[in-house]
Amino acid sequence: MNHATASMRPEHSGRIAAFGIDLGGTKIAGGLVDEHGSILASASLPTPAHSGAAAVLDAVAAVVDQLREAAHEFRITGLGIGAAGVVDPRSARVLSATDTISAWAGTDLAAELGARTGCGIRAINDVHAHGLGEAWQGAAAGKSQVLLLAVGTGVGGSFLLNGVPQTGAHHIAGHMGHFASPLASGLPCSCGRTGHLEAIAAGPAIHRHYLALGGDPTVADTRELTARAYAGEELAIQALELGGRAAGIAAGSLANILDPDVIVLSGGMAGAGELWWDALCAGYEAEAIDPLQALELIPAALGNNAAIIGAAGLFLAPGNQERIGS
Repeated sequence: MNHATASMRPEHSGRIAAFGIDLGGTKIAGGLVDEHGSILASASLPTPAHSGAAAVLDAVAAVVDQLREAAHEFRITGLGIGAAGVVDPRSARVLSATDTISAWAGTDLAAELGARTGCGIRAINDVHAHGLGEAWQGAAAGKSQVLLLAVGTGVGGSFLLNGVPQTGAHHIAGHMGHFASPLASGLPCSCGRTGHLEAIAAGPAIHRHYLALGGDPTVADTRELTARAYAGEELAIQALELGGRAAGIAAGSLANILDPDVIVLSGGMAGAGELWWDALCAGYEAEAIDPLQALELIPAALGNNAAIIGAAGLFLAPGNQERIGS
């Protein structure tokens, strides 16, 4: 595509930018991000998740084409992807994935998107991209060791050293929902095992626990449950606080192991208000050893833009240009 390569010619401007894509099961959200982490233009499309990898990649390329309209003043350094699944950041290949996106495992993002867009490609799991965004330009900016715990429909996270996500030897790191939780004993987890954090702390798990306690079966989801908790319904309060406490215990255990500068909480449950946050902090205080009692637990700051900024940060954020995946 001639227009793709033209947008990367350095004579257009001394300013640099990158494209960042947050590729999820329902939406592909993209941004043109400058070297300061500001999103200068945005575009999105629904993810054709059941049409196969090629259709998804075509949609990503279409989002990038929309963003090019605002990119003519910049030298584009590359296209960063925060993608669902286990991603090898060295090769930008999807190593494994659930069936949320059909035939997604094995997709070579570098080759396929490079051919479609003319850009250099780097990729990482979407939660790691979220963590990179928060560590570079968000709640943890300026911190050298950052733990992100994302609690929403599922539970995941990222640990970043000097701004670089640590993906592990097999690029599995960050599956924090599959950390054993003493409050989830015997409860089935989405991974097929029992007793994991996700089985008690994720939003749908909190709703299931509420129903198991004898809650009103007409309560449709965790959002409605949370509203009932703030209206004073005891069973809703109990389920919400137990989920928050479980997340806090996990945060304390992880802090004991990793000793971060700060813990950033993101995901839908982080917006559940003081009942959840108070329970989270109580769980953390019960589990973290004494030298870590003063560690900050703070809400994420970038919202839905975090993974877009973090994906672009694979090219723009200090420490990531050469070291990502090392």
